[in-house]
Amino acid sequence: MELPYNRKNKSSVIAYAKLLIGKTLRQACNSEITKHQLGGKGNFGQLLERFYFLYENNSKREADFKEIGLELKSTPLKQLKSKEYRSKERLVLNIINYNQLVHQDFYTSEFWLKNKGLLLVFYLHELEVANIDYQIKIVDEWQYPLPDLAIIKKDWEFIKAKVAQGKAHELSEGDTFYLGACTKGAKATTTRDQPFSEENAKQRAFSLKQGYVNHIIACLSNDNTGNFGKLIPSLIPDKPIDIEETVISKFKKYYGFSTTQLIKIFQIAVSSKAKNFYSILTNLILGVELDQKIEEFEKANITVKTIRLKENNLPKEDLSFPAFKFEDVAYEDWSDSDFKECLERKFLFVFFQFERENLILKKVKFWNMPYSDIMKAKEVWENTKRILLSGSIVKELKSGVRKTNFPGKTFNEVAHVRPHALNKEDTFQLPVKDKKTGVTDYTKQSFWLNNSYVRDRIYLHSN
Repeated sequence: MELPYNRKNKSSVIAYAKLLIGKTLRQACNSEITKHQLGGKGNFGQLLERFYFLYENNSKREADFKEIGLELKSTPLKQLKSKEYRSKERLVLNIINYNQLVHQDFYTSEFWLKNKGLLLVFYLHELEVANIDYQIKIVDEWQYPLPDLAIIKKDWEFIKAKVAQGKAHELSEGDTFYLGACTKGAKATTTRDQPFSEENAKQRAFSLKQGYVNHIIACLSNDNTGNFGKLIPSLIPDKPIDIEETVISKFKKYYGFSTTQLIKIFQIAVSSKAKNFYSILTNLILGVELDQKIEEFEKANITVKTIRLKENNLPKEDLSFPAFKFEDVAYEDWSDSDFKECLERKFLFVFFQFERENLILKKVKFWNMPYSDIMKAKEVWENTKRILLSGSIVKELKSGVRKTNFPGKTFNEVAHVRPHALNKEDTFQLPVKDKKTGVTDYTKQSFWLNNSYVRDRIYLHSN
């Protein structure tokens, strides 16, 4: 069958792909597509390949359009209240074959040969809408800018090195910056064998992190609404890009300085007690304008946390995550949970320490949670889920005060659950009515990292 485009001509393929903009697959393809609606996640891409580009779905190691070096990828968008588009999820690329990866070099690797050029089709995901009726909003090719490619290459090499150490089972998306190793499989329990270890590892795929996909969306849609500052303005020939090294070197100049001194040095107009003081200070130290987001941090989904230490090195507070909806925890799987997603991020910790009345900048540290500690945090999540589904939230009532069965700080050394609400009346719906009190909603709660864990495993712990 003659194709309506020339597979060997990049301009022809891209021009044909762009005819999809503003259409649905139902509108763009012949009527046969209505007989083959494939349900389930990811099947939009299969329909796109079969009924629009007119080739059969495959799992070949080379790119879909190998003659021109383009891999076809479709991925969902969500629309914000501001009408701007954002990625609904990370962009999953190819499955990682651990046994082959350790023998590959980046530029001859399966990853690079398949994904060095991407033909991206972004569609607006809407609930209760059939996949053939999703509106296609953005279509274009993506070639990695040189500074991004340098970081992606370093990420790939880190993943390879961890597999070579027999630690494929300990891989985490927080290990890297732009290129992640996300879990991939019909079931969360899908595993593969790995070299240099008898322990099976979860099946994973290379993926571009959600923040990086948002950057692609902004570039391809000429969205200038975002205001970003760069840590690394340009690529220096023959010098590897290292985000961690760049950030730490900028902060190191001010180790030992008090917040009072830093306010004078940077002429900060707001009080050190203001909510946005530390984010302002971070931008100024990194050389980024106050109203700008840090581009590299956004691409890498880096979470910045400022920690105030007491004189004995113990953080003044435990470290909180956003309040969780009880029904979410009750009915989600660990592999898809918000808590797991939070823990697998990369963090930048900025540590200040009290010395009498002064707060002194002590150090900054990039960190992501080790696999063994994520498993301990999982125990807290599982225990919380069990309590919610059994309706055994309230342990006892004492003088009008409710004590819960949620895992507290003594449950394990990593994490616990406790309130994170404006007041007692700030609540979320319960999945099951509480047996003791009969209430159907309860004061908002969060997962927290223990302050002793932050001290021992982050501040004092050497990499």
